[in-house]
Amino acid sequence: MNFNIESIGTIHSPFTQKFGIPRQPDLVPAAQIRIDLHPQFNSDSVRGLAEFEYIWVHFIFHDAIGEGWAQMVRPPRLGGKKKVGVFATRSPHRPNHIGLSLLKLHQISVVNQIVQLHCGGGDLLNGTPVIDIKPYIPFVEAKPDAASGFVQGAPPQLPVHWQPESGKHHLPAQLIALIEQSLAQDPRPAYQDQHERIYGMAMAGVEVKFRIHSQAVWVVSVQAA
Repeated sequence: MNFNIESIGTIHSPFTQKFGIPRQPDLVPAAQIRIDLHPQFNSDSVRGLAEFEYIWVHFIFHDAIGEGWAQMVRPPRLGGKKKVGVFATRSPHRPNHIGLSLLKLHQISVVNQIVQLHCGGGDLLNGTPVIDIKPYIPFVEAKPDAASGFVQGAPPQLPVHWQPESGKHHLPAQLIALIEQSLAQDPRPAYQDQHERIYGMAMAGVEVKFRIHSQAVWVVSVQAA
């Protein structure tokens, strides 16, 4: 059967390209995002939602639709070498390109009659279409002792260092936290391990240049995008 699904809102995120987006929600707490609901959804549609601390956000991997989908994919957790079935992963290359993120809800506001949901720990690309929002209910949905396949615990994090010429002292604290928390996840594809290569990552209006050497991240420069 075919179904028509329309977006209910749009994500405003510091992540403006796929490279560098956290691979799971809440890995980068400093990644603050905002969901703007479409005008037909007024404050009545979120009445009572502010009483919940976390929300499920259903969205479309819109930037991956053109890449199609695959029966089997290579998860980063397996080093990008071993394949598993797409339904055993959270890959964006899915038959219907539907994603799901659990985000901390900080605040709900209404600006110019547009309902805005302010969330933390985002792992979403700027401009992502949202198709549904639901409250997170811990006693039903929290299963800390459940088997989790090849995903065992949080991924290891790399220490982040700033080279003297990087310009860190000119940056606001929130941006520094966003950069450090994002780079600590090692945003490189799992199959890449080129120590001398300089990588570039766009976020929050800046271009971050970095390299990884001796299991540590070195920020080379931060410039306006």
